[in-house]
Amino acid sequence: QVQLVESGGGLVQAGGSLRLSCAASGLTFSTYVMGWFRQAPGKEREFVAAVSRSGLTTYYADSVKGRFTISRDNNKNTVCLQMNSLKPEDTAVYYCVADSYFTRVRDGEYDYWGQGTQVTVSS
Repeated sequence: QVQLVESGGGLVQAGGSLRLSCAASGLTFSTYVMGWFRQAPGKEREFVAAVSRSGLTTYYADSVKGRFTISRDNNKNTVCLQMNSLKPEDTAVYYCVADSYFTRVRDGEYDYWGQGTQVTVSS
């Protein structure tokens, strides 16, 4: 059974930082593209970032480019999202996702996703 378990969310002031982590189990982690999505209240789920199987290629939404960094550790089956210079509009539930194809993750299609972790940025 595939499990993606997010952690690291919380409440932070605007301009602050948070680091989200996602621990994966039940899948051959290194064969999956990993990504993060987010969903704010009343809004559609939004792509945030994705990282290739090797970790060498990353892709970001324009809204987070230059502020967020996605990384993975294939030895520990984890993917992280370092979020700096946080803004109130970054407030959302953040979900870790996994799929076999980079373009599918980028386009909002994925085989697996976690339960999410809440990030709240106060102004």
